[in-house]
Amino acid sequence: MNDFLAQLSEISGLAEGYIWLFALVFLRVGAAVSLFPAIGEQMVPQRVKLAAALALTVIVAPAVAALPDPPQGLFGPLATEAGAGLIIGIGLRLLVLGLQTAGTIAAQSTSLAQMFAGTGPEPQPIISNLLVLAALALFVSMGGLSRAAGLLIQSYDFIPPGQLPAAADLAEWGLGRIAAAFSLGFSLAAPFVLAALLYNLALGAINRAMPQLMVSFVGAPALTLGGLALLALAAPVMLSVWRDALVLALDQPFGG
Repeated sequence: MNDFLAQLSEISGLAEGYIWLFALVFLRVGAAVSLFPAIGEQMVPQRVKLAAALALTVIVAPAVAALPDPPQGLFGPLATEAGAGLIIGIGLRLLVLGLQTAGTIAAQSTSLAQMFAGTGPEPQPIISNLLVLAALALFVSMGGLSRAAGLLIQSYDFIPPGQLPAAADLAEWGLGRIAAAFSLGFSLAAPFVLAALLYNLALGAINRAMPQLMVSFVGAPALTLGGLALLALAAPVMLSVWRDALVLALDQPFGG
């Protein structure tokens, strides 16, 4: 390992310690960038992600405290830093998945599911696409990229270089994040589920009172129109709640 760093130092003209620092920071930053909102989306080209990772590495590296000296082994420190980056990225990615879950539940409740493909590897309902794209734009407009750089710098206080959290602590944190993401998704979709439930109950009562009326032909278009109207009213509130959860995750990434 030291021989390899010496060769790189001779080629680049930089000190071995600086090359080691840049390499470890790049691994953590690169793994996190691959999962961050906006810059980590599947529709973003790989070259753009690489450029973003390099730019964030240049920002984060000077703020990082002294890292351990290069060890004789190579796999251990590199895998540890990549794992730390994945932990940081997953914490924010779960918020996007929670918003997708909310959109999917809302779309299923209002008969607006599976209309167009979207930002994920699988076709997403139109409501999920609209909410996720709006949330990504909100993340960028609120200075999310600069906040992400601060999060990466802050992560070295919670996950020191060359170390990973204990398995029990990491499992507890992960379960808490997953539960919070699903709770957020179900909470955001609650108005659509409640409205669809009440509407279907009303249609059932009308069908019992007037069996000759084709309630399916009357009720389905009205349900879709009502879902779109409810989305127009509820989307700003949903995005506001999601933004508050995102700010909390950025300020206290390992708080729960």
